[in-house]
Amino acid sequence: MPLVTTTEMFKKAYEGGYAIGAFNVNNMEIVQGITEACREVNSPVILQVSKGARAYANHNYLMKLVEAALLEFPELPIALHLDHGPDFETCKACIDGGFTSVMIDGSSLPFEENIKLSKQVVDYAHAHGVVVEAELGTLEGIEDDVIVEAGQGSYTKPEEVEEFIERTNCDSLAIAIGTSHGAYKFKPGTKPQLRFDVLDEIVKRLPGFPIVLHGSSSVPQEFVSIINKYGGNMAGAVGVPEEQLRQAARSAVCKINIDSDIRLAMTATIRKYFAEHPDHFDPRQYLKPARQAVKDMVKHKIINVLGCNDKI
Repeated sequence: MPLVTTTEMFKKAYEGGYAIGAFNVNNMEIVQGITEACREVNSPVILQVSKGARAYANHNYLMKLVEAALLEFPELPIALHLDHGPDFETCKACIDGGFTSVMIDGSSLPFEENIKLSKQVVDYAHAHGVVVEAELGTLEGIEDDVIVEAGQGSYTKPEEVEEFIERTNCDSLAIAIGTSHGAYKFKPGTKPQLRFDVLDEIVKRLPGFPIVLHGSSSVPQEFVSIINKYGGNMAGAVGVPEEQLRQAARSAVCKINIDSDIRLAMTATIRKYFAEHPDHFDPRQYLKPARQAVKDMVKHKIINVLGCNDKI
C-alpha cells in the first residue's frame, strides 16, 4: 500500500470515537518500533517529521526509512505528515518531496495573517493531492524551533473557528485546550485539566470536522524515575493524564500527537542499559532494547489511550 492521506483515517476515527496516533520520527529504530507496534495491533498510523527532524536526519533518509516501513508492512495505512511547518517554503518542499499531509503553523500570527498563510499552503497542497492541518490558539512549551514562553500561550477562541475553516479550506484543525509541548506541561502538585468546555464549543460549531491535539504526551513517571535514577535531572516533568486524552479521542479529536513519551522511553532504556552494561559500546546493543521500549509505548497508547487498535 502506498502512503495515504489522513482523510479516510479521520472520517473513520470521528465516526468510531477514537483518535489516530501521530508519532514523530527521527531515526530507523523509532520508525521500526512505531510501525511494528501498529501492525501487531492493526492500527493505522501517522508518521510525523518536524523541521528539526529534517535538519537532523535529512529529508531523503527519512523518506527511505518510511518507504522501508511500507515494504515491510504493505497492509498498514501510513500517512506521512509534516509537523509544525513554519512557512510556505517548508510545506512546499515536503509536498513536492512525497509527504501526504502537512501542517502549516501560523498560530503565532495575527488572525488575518494566519488565514492568509494557511490558505496559501492549502491551495498548493490540494492541487497536489495533499491534505493540510492548520492551527488556531498557541501552545506553550518547546518543540524543536517552536518556542512559546510560559504565560504566552492562548486557548483557541471558538468564535473564530468557523470563519477560519471557511476561509482557509484546511482539512483538520489543531486547537489549544491546555496541552503544551515538551515534558514539563503542568506544575508538580497541580491538577492537570484540559479545557473540555472549549473543545465542546468548537465541536458544536464544526460538526463532523476533525480536530487535532498537539503537546499530548503523558510523561510516564516510571520513565522519569528511571532517567533520574541513572544520572538524569527531570524533576517536575508532568504530562497530560491519559484518561483525559481518551476522553478527547471519544469526541471530535481525530489525531493526537505523541512525541515526548517515546523519547522518554528510549532515553530511560538507554540510560539503564549503560548503567547495567558499562563495558558495552556497540550501538546495536543499546538501541535494540530502546526500539522495543518505543514499540511497547506505542502499543500501550494505541490500545489504552487512542482506541485505534483493530481499525484496519
